Amino acid sequence: MSTAFDIRWPDDGDGAPATPLVFASPHSGRLYPEDMNPALDSLCIRRSEDARVDDLIDQAPVFGAPMICALTARAYLDVNRDPCELDPRLFAGALPVEGRALSPRVAAGLGVVARVASGGAEIYDRRLSLEEGLARIARVHQPYHDALSRLLARARATHGLAVLIDWHSMPQSAAPGVDFVLGDRFGAACSPALTSAVERMLGEAGYRTARNTPFAGGYTTEHYGRPDRRTHALQVEINRGLYLDETRLETTAGFPRLKAALDGVIARLAQTDWRLLLNP
Repeated sequence: MSTAFDIRWPDDGDGAPATPLVFASPHSGRLYPEDMNPALDSLCIRRSEDARVDDLIDQAPVFGAPMICALTARAYLDVNRDPCELDPRLFAGALPVEGRALSPRVAAGLGVVARVASGGAEIYDRRLSLEEGLARIARVHQPYHDALSRLLARARATHGLAVLIDWHSMPQSAAPGVDFVLGDRFGAACSPALTSAVERMLGEAGYRTARNTPFAGGYTTEHYGRPDRRTHALQVEINRGLYLDETRLETTAGFPRLKAALDGVIARLAQTDWRLLLNP
């Protein structure tokens, strides 16, 4: 098995996918390779994880949707960043030309190789070599996206379109009073019918939603969300306060309640005729 990612297949994984849905959990990885050598303690670094999101959505394969999960922690390498988002304050020496554009994410210390952990603490007490960063991208980022691309191509080949749901979690303080933030790049990454359908299902399950604020979708949503090319992508951010003690990173009594609700939402998503809804 790859150390970069795991794909959880439906029981009939060798056959045609039952739904055009593909689920992804890019930030729930818990592996910290030995070459990381951080200056922070493990709990501080682990607060950058979207902890247990993969477990919250693990019924996706039961309902026919393959699920890809990054296994390596995002603090080591973030697969939801452009591989060119290199932080000049982290790397020693000159960056390649394509890595010199300073995006807002890089400016915040959250490039493809993060410089800071959740809360802004510096992860390293040294600068990394560019070779270290490029090696991480080759070992983790590229294999993950190669696999995700194949899953989406498989869905398009069978159903005529692919529907990517990219699952994340957010600090409770990020969006007070909101349970889920749906990011569709302000309508550019998917048909509005997809966002509206997920919004309606979550609302009927009793949850409060917002669109695109403060999270409009990251690299994955932007890169794959091409409705004109038959691929729709939606980012879903889950409020960690619903299920997690954010200080200790332990699940609360809210975890089983949320999981049961999401199981129901996932079942409804899988039962939806996306070809009819997204190609009226």
